[in-house]
Amino acid sequence: MTIVNRRRLVTWAIAASMCAIAGCKQRAATDHPGRGAMSASQPVQVGGEPVVTIQRNPTTDGARPEFVSLTFLPGRGMNVFQIDADVPDLGKIPVLYSPSLETVANRLNGQGFDRFGAASVGFGEAFLIPYPNRIFGRLSNDGTEVSAEWHGHAILLPFLRFHPAPSASSPDHTASNEGMVMHGLILRDQAQDVHTEQTPDGETATAVIHAGDYGGHWLSRTDLHFTLELAGDAVTESIVATNVGQEDEPIAIGAHPYLAIPSGDRSQARLHVPASMMAVVNNYRQEFPTGKLRPVQGTRYDYRSPGGIPLDDHALDDNFSHLERADGAVEVRLTDPQSHYGIAVDGLSPAIKTVQIYSPQGRDFVAVEEQFNFVDPFGKEWKGMDTGMVTLHPGESTTWKLRLRLFTPAVGSR
Repeated sequence: MTIVNRRRLVTWAIAASMCAIAGCKQRAATDHPGRGAMSASQPVQVGGEPVVTIQRNPTTDGARPEFVSLTFLPGRGMNVFQIDADVPDLGKIPVLYSPSLETVANRLNGQGFDRFGAASVGFGEAFLIPYPNRIFGRLSNDGTEVSAEWHGHAILLPFLRFHPAPSASSPDHTASNEGMVMHGLILRDQAQDVHTEQTPDGETATAVIHAGDYGGHWLSRTDLHFTLELAGDAVTESIVATNVGQEDEPIAIGAHPYLAIPSGDRSQARLHVPASMMAVVNNYRQEFPTGKLRPVQGTRYDYRSPGGIPLDDHALDDNFSHLERADGAVEVRLTDPQSHYGIAVDGLSPAIKTVQIYSPQGRDFVAVEEQFNFVDPFGKEWKGMDTGMVTLHPGESTTWKLRLRLFTPAVGSR
């Protein structure tokens, strides 16, 4: 095992991304990985830490799809910037929807919109801790915090208004002294003790984030241990959260991988989600959960077909639950028949209770967020229902684990 050398350059990652331009023949050159020139004369840093790539050489000579590299950002919550794969007929392609590394380095500057790390989401794969998804609560008088409550304890979360204040003619929750926060509190945290290790079929990276009390916003102190495993047939990600403080604390873990659609043709891409229920929201502008669940059967949100359902013109930002498991895993699949490409996202942790799917119209990606919790897990609208937040007593741990797998869809699976 070797400590990652801070002088280690990301030239391989840049070169691999540039290869994606030629390899992904069915895709136009846009603001995606490697689609922008970048000098490799000095180490690339994001969040004050060097970008790190673990990698392996393909071994099947294009006979079947296999992962070849994973690039992550120790300076920004251990978020995954890109995963590359070698795919029959496509060559080397980016698995995740991401801008160029240069764009990311400039965008994640900790200023303005990125003050609390908000610029870390919307591409790649962000890790969302100690709560994925949205939390709604009362906005403080000075507009800087949103309050939630857990077992009688107040939790005050940092609030950043993303849009101008609403007018009287277009009220929203902030107009009634309510605010919304999302995606957790580690998006700007730096990892420590980053190590990489060769394995028989790839490479593994480990690191720890001493999240503490998440900047004074949580009830106890937490250590987060990350493991990213790259092999030809799978990328496996695990996070162990340990309460190292003196008080009980709630915690939920999720991730936000933006899965690219290689053909760029979203309409024919197919999605499989093994969920029989979904959360009802008040509308798709505010997305405030009502505390009600409804069956997906008989609606356009029923994605349980084994071969998946075409995305067509569906706009998705929905929380699915009552998940069926195959061999213990919550298996979500995205298939791109036009590219003869498929990827599965397997939630391996028993604590995973919901999957948030985000895929807006006109965008060639599907974000698959396998997480412990329902949307707004502290909300009173749930009327005491178990919303998936895990209680950690001092010294206790919980584990979130995810596996990505590539597959070639059967001929004619349209």
